[in-house]
Amino acid sequence: MMKVVPYLAYLYIRFLRRSMRIEYRGARVLDLVRRESGNYILAFWHSRFVLMPYAYPDRRIVVLASSHRDSRMLGNILTRFGLVRVEGSSTRGGTAGLRALLRKVREGYDVGITPDGPKGPRRQVKQGVVATARFAGLPVIPVTFSAAGARRLGSWDRTMLPRPFSRGLFLYGEPIRVPRDTDDDGLEEYRLRLESALDGLTDAADRETGIGPEEDGDAGS
Repeated sequence: MMKVVPYLAYLYIRFLRRSMRIEYRGARVLDLVRRESGNYILAFWHSRFVLMPYAYPDRRIVVLASSHRDSRMLGNILTRFGLVRVEGSSTRGGTAGLRALLRKVREGYDVGITPDGPKGPRRQVKQGVVATARFAGLPVIPVTFSAAGARRLGSWDRTMLPRPFSRGLFLYGEPIRVPRDTDDDGLEEYRLRLESALDGLTDAADRETGIGPEEDGDAGS
């Protein structure tokens, strides 16, 4: 099952992308940050993972996947798109995962993170994400995705499932840079800043595609 489901999901995601009309808005920030800073961290809410392999234009990105079953399943899907997976945690205590990420960063990889994964709370950034940005010296670029007529599933994160042949929208935000000398109080400020940026982008994308911002009771709509 752990092998069959990721493969079927991979095929379906490719079909979705080929059938949809997708706009990329603000994507120039990726090139600007590349020229200014080199590598970067791409951060997105867990609920928007379905089309996220297409948010990244290059081929050298590493994603953090915990040992949690859902996270491993997602990691197995993403690796079929050529992404590299390392196992670890986005919590402050996830030192093994952080070391593995830093090794890949030194090899020239960008980083992809769902800051509220693998199991929530929904749309709450874990401080380990901004700590990773501090240690790695990488700017964080928030990104989101929405699609007209998309369904929200009844999972913990309200996974958004686009419909084939619909209109989709990627929105990219301004980079967030966490200085290496940031203390714990400063990390909390950057955590809240990233959370606000992702919420703002996601709600704006949902309003533009017509599905509207997420509500607590919208699961399964």
